[in-house]
Amino acid sequence: MTANELLIPAQAEHFSLLEKLAALPEPERCAILDKLTPQAASTLLADWKFWARPNQLPPPGKWVTWLIQAGRGWGKTRTGAQLIRHWVQQGVRRVAFVGATSSDVRDVMVEGPSGIIAVSEHDPENERPIYEPGRRRVRWPNGATAMLYSAEEPNRLRGPQHEKAWGDEPAAWQYPETLDQLMFGLRLGHDPQVVLTTTPKPTPMMRDLNKRAVSDVELRAGRVTEHVDVVMTIGTTYENLANLARTFISEVVRKYEGTTLGQQELYAKLIEDVEGAHWNTLLIERSRINGKDLSRLVRIVVAIDPAVTSKKTSAETGIVVVGLGDNKHAYVLSDGSGRFSPNGWARKGVELYHAYNGDRIIGEINNGGDLVETVIRQIDPAIPYKGVNASRGKDARAEPVVGLYEQGKVHHVGYHALLESQMTTWRFDLGLPSPDRMDALVWAITELMITSSGIYIVG
Repeated sequence: MTANELLIPAQAEHFSLLEKLAALPEPERCAILDKLTPQAASTLLADWKFWARPNQLPPPGKWVTWLIQAGRGWGKTRTGAQLIRHWVQQGVRRVAFVGATSSDVRDVMVEGPSGIIAVSEHDPENERPIYEPGRRRVRWPNGATAMLYSAEEPNRLRGPQHEKAWGDEPAAWQYPETLDQLMFGLRLGHDPQVVLTTTPKPTPMMRDLNKRAVSDVELRAGRVTEHVDVVMTIGTTYENLANLARTFISEVVRKYEGTTLGQQELYAKLIEDVEGAHWNTLLIERSRINGKDLSRLVRIVVAIDPAVTSKKTSAETGIVVVGLGDNKHAYVLSDGSGRFSPNGWARKGVELYHAYNGDRIIGEINNGGDLVETVIRQIDPAIPYKGVNASRGKDARAEPVVGLYEQGKVHHVGYHALLESQMTTWRFDLGLPSPDRMDALVWAITELMITSSGIYIVG
């Protein structure tokens, strides 16, 4: 017996078959379960149609790109992984996985709790995928392969061809041309397709996808019959609350509920600008450059705003690289922020220091005392280091940096989606979680361009 054959009375359209079954009166539920043989029960464990909510199943009809734009905890990763699993079972042999970074591909898309390995655990052993990290691929016994790519290296997508693809968190991809390169390579098979799973961020790529998209509601209702370029599913965090940990609900949902940023993070709405935020999209966009237009850099610093814990609910550690040009302008080069252990963020900071041939690492000492310097020195004792102490609030520290943006003296080299999202959505007066990426940016630019009295350094 499969999910399609399981006779369960129709209920709310957004419920999964499992949820509908669980909601039945006990006598009816038991009557259905009693009919299941052990083999049928085992089959249901591996049948995504039984577990998935209707909008987690692919839209009908002809489409090229399925954009799943959903709030945190909706089940984006599992949906993407399950679609890949389905495609492979249907005979697809050449697949591409693309994540924001190589570690994201490994830790989320492949080995994560909702990644391709986990969603295949109930498949017969001779059908389960095998991760081959040395060859940057996932291989199935039937001959199918998924090649693994990082959006940090879009040129690796030049040349390879695929039938299907999965792109995770494209709103956080550093180089928007990554999607173009991926689409150029989708030229095998009769029906090349890509699924994109992401929480929205106000990037040009996300705006373009939203403008081109047709709602999946239209397709599922049969109101659109022609071939569709982009079909979009919008999902909220609240659709999956029953499966979310209490700590997630208390630490994430309750903090963002009722805020403008919550419209983005929980309701998956594309928020252009937040009234009251220091930065806006136009302010960043008008001075954005590519690497070819970069001035000669005379100083480069790596700024670290440390988190003191590394739990899943902990704040991130902000790690941002900024250079000072010979024209006295600042250039935001890289955002390496993330959720790390102290040793992890120290190694990341040292790695970026060497990669960009930096002059020094600076670190905020308010929360960790001498922690930053101590851990950095354990990794590389020779690195020049400077501790900075916040004598003013985040709002006051940010104001002179915003002034430099308004004067056109700060340029983002390429795209830094998560950093820019913090900059354009965080308001100091709402008591939201600390904007660690933004803090690291402010520290770096302050070090390079602003005196301790808040006066701009001029050439």
